[in-house]
Amino acid sequence: MPTKTRLAQGPLRLFLLLAVLLGLAAVPATGPAASAAPAAKKAADFKVLGFYSGTWDAAHINFVQEANKWFPQTAAANNFTYESTNNWNRLTGSGLQGVDVVLFLDDLPQSAAQRSGFEQYMRNGGGWMGFHVAAFTTGASSWPWYHNTFLGSGNFKSNTWGPTTAKLKTENTSHPALAGIPSTFTSSVSEWYSWSNNLRSNPNIKVLASVDQSSFPLGTDPNQSWYSGDYPILWTNSGYKMLYANFGHNAMDYNTNTGLSSTFDSATQNRFVINGLKWLAAQ
Repeated sequence: MPTKTRLAQGPLRLFLLLAVLLGLAAVPATGPAASAAPAAKKAADFKVLGFYSGTWDAAHINFVQEANKWFPQTAAANNFTYESTNNWNRLTGSGLQGVDVVLFLDDLPQSAAQRSGFEQYMRNGGGWMGFHVAAFTTGASSWPWYHNTFLGSGNFKSNTWGPTTAKLKTENTSHPALAGIPSTFTSSVSEWYSWSNNLRSNPNIKVLASVDQSSFPLGTDPNQSWYSGDYPILWTNSGYKMLYANFGHNAMDYNTNTGLSSTFDSATQNRFVINGLKWLAAQ
């Protein structure tokens, strides 16, 4: 009997040994060699291309300089890419290929080819955000599609001086660009423009923010201040993927060309810009 028991245990021990070895093989390795490969960097959600000239008015130039620092930082924090250029001919040909949103920081296209390229880009579903002087003109008839149809503002009519903050009231609050924006907020310092066209009479124009009555008088020069009235500051055109913001003129010491304010001082105003870019790129 003892011999039979030992014989029976031999195959059993062999079976158990194989089971242990197989079990060890199934245990995942640990340590550096077994660490998962690092996750691939997420591709940028969209691409923004900012156009500027940087040649007219120290306050506008100062805004461009800080915008071209602020936008790359904001892009990195919000997973998009930002490039700036003073070559307005990139509005022609294939220069906007792969660009989701175009910015006009301190100017607008001047040549017929540039204007035609931009209009085609917008008609084909491109996104656009313009600031302050991007809408300035005293000759709207020279490009009626842009000034009267697209922007809806027509000619420059008046401005406030000197540059100041303004309390703005939000309108059309369901618009994605206004997500998280309170009913009133204080803007950064800017010079403010008014226009020859009544934006509210245009069914395609949706005003997103205007000067709150508590801001009056708006301006520090009694001869260049607003004392009452309706002054749209932020708006969109429902026929295009576009947003216009009237800010973009810093206070300046013109004797030394030193900026005395920053357009990006208002976190709420910055939120509008970021919301707006995401909305324009996602449509």
